[in-house]
Amino acid sequence: MDASADVATSHAPTRTTGSPGPTGHVKAVPIADYGFLSDGEVTALVAPGGDVDWMCLPRLDSPSVFGAVLGRHSGRFRLGPSDVSVPTARRYLPGTMVLETSWGTPTGWIIVRDVLLIGPWRHDEDVSPKHRRTPMDYDAEHTLLRTIRCVSGEVQTVMECEPVLDYGRQPVTWDYTDLGYHQGRATGAGSDVVLTLTTDLRLGFEGGQAAARTLLREGDVRYIALSWGEKAPPTDFGQAYQRLVWTAHHWQHWLARGRFPDHPWRGYLQRSALTLKGLTYAPTGAIAAASTTSLPETIGGERNYDYRYTWIRDATFALWGMYSLGFDWEAVDFFSFIADMAERDEDLQIMYGIGGERELPEFELDHLPGYAGSRPVRIGNAAHSQVQHDVWGALLDSVYLHSKVADHLDGRIWPILGKQVRTALKHWREPDAGIWEVRGELKHFTSSKIMCWVAVDRGAKLASMIGEDSQAAEWELAAEEIMADILEHGVDERGVLTQYYGSSALDASLLLAPLVRFLPPDHPVIRATVLAIADELTVDGLVLRYRVDETDDGFSGEEGTFTICSFWLVSALSEIGEHKRAHELCAKLLSFAGPLELYAEEIDTHTGRHLGNFPQAFTHLALINAVMHVIATETGGELPPR
Repeated sequence: MDASADVATSHAPTRTTGSPGPTGHVKAVPIADYGFLSDGEVTALVAPGGDVDWMCLPRLDSPSVFGAVLGRHSGRFRLGPSDVSVPTARRYLPGTMVLETSWGTPTGWIIVRDVLLIGPWRHDEDVSPKHRRTPMDYDAEHTLLRTIRCVSGEVQTVMECEPVLDYGRQPVTWDYTDLGYHQGRATGAGSDVVLTLTTDLRLGFEGGQAAARTLLREGDVRYIALSWGEKAPPTDFGQAYQRLVWTAHHWQHWLARGRFPDHPWRGYLQRSALTLKGLTYAPTGAIAAASTTSLPETIGGERNYDYRYTWIRDATFALWGMYSLGFDWEAVDFFSFIADMAERDEDLQIMYGIGGERELPEFELDHLPGYAGSRPVRIGNAAHSQVQHDVWGALLDSVYLHSKVADHLDGRIWPILGKQVRTALKHWREPDAGIWEVRGELKHFTSSKIMCWVAVDRGAKLASMIGEDSQAAEWELAAEEIMADILEHGVDERGVLTQYYGSSALDASLLLAPLVRFLPPDHPVIRATVLAIADELTVDGLVLRYRVDETDDGFSGEEGTFTICSFWLVSALSEIGEHKRAHELCAKLLSFAGPLELYAEEIDTHTGRHLGNFPQAFTHLALINAVMHVIATETGGELPPR
């Protein structure tokens, strides 16, 4: 039985790279080679060799049950041929989050499809305690489904499921259920996580591992469903297949709501949209910065952080990206999450847990060796308590963008806005940790001052929109004062915006100046800044955040180029009229996409290897902004208002 009969497919070639062998990880899987799965509550990473190397339960920021990406003994879930580990091809079924991996062996071919299942909404008899946003027609089924089909010949196939709970610290015990060899249940001492493995294979247990081996012949189909929670798993292949098709159609129907330009780069926009949706925690609308923790910015280095949280600074780009692609409901949900935080908290933090948690204490997991030996492995993020002055501008800019597109300002928002503008006015003269969350000495970062200007400028515009003219006039004067201070102290003798007051160092965050309309795109300072960064803060055309030898960020070692900054440069070049240069850089960046068109945080310019947490929401948001800028300049189209 072939799911392609019910799900639209294509046959574009897929590039693959090496992966671990069937008996264990002999080397780290390249970060960009992982496939990304999501059901809106949980995410998973699937290696080319058929291993699920990362999955956390019951939320994407919970402790891992499969953590092999950070240590080979921390849990994995393998499915594939017994004698071949490198697949022939991998792809997503078009328009979906269903990952398909094909293996050709000396004796035959098999196809594996992996998906986190989504099904119809099922809370009509009660009220879901975790969902805070408007209910949709669908809900996560809390099941990781893996199906196998032998398309020719015969293939000896193996399945090895070895969860290790709590980031690899708690092994599980397997027991058979009343379904005998076709279902096992895994539990760990002191853990509330209960895993049920249901399959039409015959299971055996060896310590903490559930395993199955079978010879598949042409036409044979099998399924394995790993489930948690209340939803019953499928009990035969027919049920499993129907749920896979329902999920695939859900993703295709969701994507069809979007507005994508008829352009060769449309596929990158669509995959970015699906990835952002996959990083959205559906119950609250929060967008996680990434699905992983501690994937390194430098192999063997210490710049390893937990990104499974939501940053307020992502709000503007997230709303811009969603509105520009036509996903208004998702924009409203994320905006509502941000508004909830701003309404609840007297002091707005720079970041929150995906459920709105304020406290994100940072710990090091000393028992884990880290990706490719990169330590420490961190969970939590100490940056949640940092002083970063861009947060007020990010909030006000997102409200302004939302109100312009929606042509409406929620009544509860105005009191929140006034508080944030007043806070920005109170603190804008003080130093902070900056957008890059440096852990060295606080500085008067120019980009932070610009975002304080954004907070006051957008506050004035919003006040004017609702008829608060006297307040608008007062804030307009304050915004002019901040701008004058920046132009006096944050511009060097070349007429270039610098990293912080009194410095001559460059900083990629200043590429945001034209994007937030700090000055007109044709202003000499804007043009000089964009070109200086393009010419002096790049390696082979790709943009660094800053020069590590010029910035006290509290860490040692090098880092790769930040892909988000490179996409910002594309947008900024488009803004100042350097259209050919913008197009060429955008095409180069798109060529660096992973085999499945996914991006991590950084790109090593020497190898093209992706570094940092994966997939990275901010990178995909910047991609959308850059690609839409380039397409608009080439076609004469219009961008969403700013």
